[in-house]
Amino acid sequence: MLRTIAFCTALLLPLTICAQEPGKNNSAGKLNWSVQASWPVPGKPIAIAQSLDNKKVFILAADAKVYIFTPEGIQLGTLPVEPGVTAIDIAARGETLYLVNGKTNTYSAIDISFNQKIDTVGAPVRGKVDAPVTLVLFSDFECPWCGKLEPVLAELLTKNPDKLRIVFKHMPLPMHPYAEPAALAAIAAQKQGKFWEMHDALFQTTNWTPNTIDEAAVQIGLNMDKFRTDLVSPEVQAQLAKDLRDAQAADVNATPSLFINSQPVKDRALSNLQKMVNEALGTSGGVQ
Repeated sequence: MLRTIAFCTALLLPLTICAQEPGKNNSAGKLNWSVQASWPVPGKPIAIAQSLDNKKVFILAADAKVYIFTPEGIQLGTLPVEPGVTAIDIAARGETLYLVNGKTNTYSAIDISFNQKIDTVGAPVRGKVDAPVTLVLFSDFECPWCGKLEPVLAELLTKNPDKLRIVFKHMPLPMHPYAEPAALAAIAAQKQGKFWEMHDALFQTTNWTPNTIDEAAVQIGLNMDKFRTDLVSPEVQAQLAKDLRDAQAADVNATPSLFINSQPVKDRALSNLQKMVNEALGTSGGVQ
């Protein structure tokens, strides 16, 4: 499921069309066409690859750089490569860049990610509110991998009590029938100051039933009348909708998804999370 196109310089330079109108064919009338986008490229292009989700365009240029753009021509970044690279390919969503170097006869795979600015206003926070390192978590209460991650995050927070805060963002997945009701319940519990109590109760659930959420609400001592009113309120619905929009804007499509000081996390092992916290703090060792 990879898509790579070799091309000449003219393909990505502003087009000049002469003696014919767009969408017309001067022969049998079977060809219809129109220019969807055209923008200049820094350097002389050698090859191009575009992600299958059409969100990123990667252009290998003769100056030994890969220029990364949106399809509208907004430059997202520039990646230096070794001289001699003549071909590129990418993983489906542009998360890995593959290079072939004709000078050294080598193949390389390079991990690609982009920092994401995520709005955390109003989201529940665990840890020191003004900690210098922020871990944003997009999670789903019915997702088994999210549940398995919770003890790891608890240990990470224990190791960094004054340096780290964890911000929870909801991303209930469509394939989990109880995930959205659970997310709404947690937001409703937040309105009574008991988000984390509901969070813990829901993640301890091993057998979801139609009564699970109400049982959790009773267990943590919520005012049930207020809880049921808040559960269907426009304000609670809006908070969940905002988290889903924030997930989409941050290119999140799976749970759990983590960001440490805006940087996407790909390895969720405790050792790597601690390493990223240390790097965010500008230290090599950090808290052990």
